[in-house]
Amino acid sequence: MKRGLYFRLAGEGILKNRKLYFPYILTCICMVMMFYIVTYLFMSADLKNVMGGDMLASLIGIGMWVIALFSVIFLFYTNSFLIRRRQKEFGLYNILGMGKRNLVKILVWENVITAVVSIAAGLLFGILFSKLAELAAIRILHGNTGFSIHLDTKPMITAAVLFLAIFALIMVRMLVYIYRLKPVELLKSESMGEKPPKSNRVLALAGAVILAAAYYMAVALMDPMSAMLMFFFAVIMVIIATYLLFIAGSVVFCRILQSKKNYYYKTKHFVSVSSMMFRMKRNGAGLASICILSTMVLVTVSTTVCMYVQTENGVENRYPHDIAMELSSDDRSATEPYISETDSVLEEYGVQKENVEDFFLYSFTGFQAGDEVWLDAASYEQNGSAAEYDSARRIYMISLEDYNRISGENRTLAQDEALLYPVKMEYRHDTLTIENCGTWKVELLDLAPFSVGTAQANMEGSMFLVVNDMSTIQMIRDTRNAMAEAGSNMVTSSIERCYSFDLDTGDEEQIKIYNDILERFLQIGEEQELPEFYIDCKASGRSDYLALNGGLFFLGILLGAVFLFGTVLIMYYKQVSEGYEDQDRFDILMKVGMSRREVRKSINSQVLTVFFLPLVTAGVHLAFAFPLISKILLLMSATEEHVLIITTVCCYLVFAVFYVIVYAVTSKSYYTIVSGKDKK
Repeated sequence: MKRGLYFRLAGEGILKNRKLYFPYILTCICMVMMFYIVTYLFMSADLKNVMGGDMLASLIGIGMWVIALFSVIFLFYTNSFLIRRRQKEFGLYNILGMGKRNLVKILVWENVITAVVSIAAGLLFGILFSKLAELAAIRILHGNTGFSIHLDTKPMITAAVLFLAIFALIMVRMLVYIYRLKPVELLKSESMGEKPPKSNRVLALAGAVILAAAYYMAVALMDPMSAMLMFFFAVIMVIIATYLLFIAGSVVFCRILQSKKNYYYKTKHFVSVSSMMFRMKRNGAGLASICILSTMVLVTVSTTVCMYVQTENGVENRYPHDIAMELSSDDRSATEPYISETDSVLEEYGVQKENVEDFFLYSFTGFQAGDEVWLDAASYEQNGSAAEYDSARRIYMISLEDYNRISGENRTLAQDEALLYPVKMEYRHDTLTIENCGTWKVELLDLAPFSVGTAQANMEGSMFLVVNDMSTIQMIRDTRNAMAEAGSNMVTSSIERCYSFDLDTGDEEQIKIYNDILERFLQIGEEQELPEFYIDCKASGRSDYLALNGGLFFLGILLGAVFLFGTVLIMYYKQVSEGYEDQDRFDILMKVGMSRREVRKSINSQVLTVFFLPLVTAGVHLAFAFPLISKILLLMSATEEHVLIITTVCCYLVFAVFYVIVYAVTSKSYYTIVSGKDKK
């Protein structure tokens, strides 16, 4: 009997508070659905059977953990709104004779009902949309699959267990919170204001300084590798600064508005500024959360869309030719068996080589400090710098003779002159000094003097150098190898013959030719002692790029949707909860002579001042983060900056339109509540 009473009270409590509970349950359903979908894709055999599917599944696996973590944080956050709104109701129950143990039973049933409905509905919708998501993922990889739908119990069990654990943790938190409060505190909790944070000017100044430092870091960093290393540090700084500015800085801002008598002593401003000032600490945290989530949506979607759009551009940069091989020898005759075997394979397929490039290349890793490159990390550190990733440089060198043959030019260089082309870095010096090798006057080139696809795969910056002749390259190689044999922390290296060409065939036939060439190379390597080799194929590499960029694109859209949903719900709860808190205050103001028209103006003043601040701040964050993001994408071969600009601007405009729609809906709900039309 009692069990039925508690179940009925729990059900009535959910229905009576449906403005708060239904969005919360809807959030839980969507989180369960999305987690089930990514878990289903992570375990999908059909996806893994597609070329590049394994890599995509691995990326989706990362997204699975991100959504799980976000679900824990976000559901805990939104549940706090429910607790705050229900405190007065529970306090009344307690005063009327219902003990805290009885309240606990009601909360347990409410949590059970919410969990059962959310998990059941989430799994149902997840099953319905999982196949659509799988088709979309496979389509991104340019693969094919059937339309049959099959149930897999593993992702269902995984999703159910995760969210049962989350609801259990939420239940524990609710019970601890209820047991700690006294009945009188429960009754008065809804009307209790929050004091402005102490020393808010100091915190506001700290937030401004931290944000300025993060912005400077994002704009000042010129090296892409440094940008990659500092990105997460800058993100943490921006998050901390945003919370400090919205919590403490907003209080300072309100006080400044209060000091402006011409602004403050107007009906629409007086009420809104006073109301914001009264509870700005909690407002600031909510607004900062909206701002951070908005920025996450914009950065995640714009970068992943940009990378996916530039997939083919990345493939062309990484694989300048359809077939490319590197043969470890500076003796042309020693490498001819490989070239002859390649020609034999092409003859069997009846295809001709096009755009052939044939040159000798020497490459090594050094450490750059200004216009000097140190061959050994120990020497670099003795010069006063720590050998870090952002100082490492890959140097690629060819002779002027090979350059003129490849480019069709007829340039001349003195012995102390060189041509230089920086890749994924900037070089602003007129000379280049290589440790123990000499100094060269350098002329910067606008285009790459030769093509080395592996340079695009390197995370560190690279330099393409054209020197006078092969004797200079031999001298640098011999110097470096001598240092290595003398005990320096590096290995010896050799000059390589680079041989690459294009084929007028489709991807499938190109992969067959590549596999046959590779098999022949392995065979002749067993029969006779030949130089080591490395061979690349554009068609084969394209599937990897599609898997990486397509996986990030799919994950970006999915996580963007999750973050967007979180942003909307926080905005909704913020408006509704504050509407109920302001209801009595505006009711008193209308009783002492304030008209509904003045109430609406005051509401618009408050909402416009507060509501659009996160959107504007997110736009500023995005603008300052752009140089940093652009350099990071350069490391991933997404080099067209104008594409990133267009993508970012479009994403911000679309998000702003969506934001305005949410504002229109939530501000209407807020006005309905505070104007007394939604008395409870």
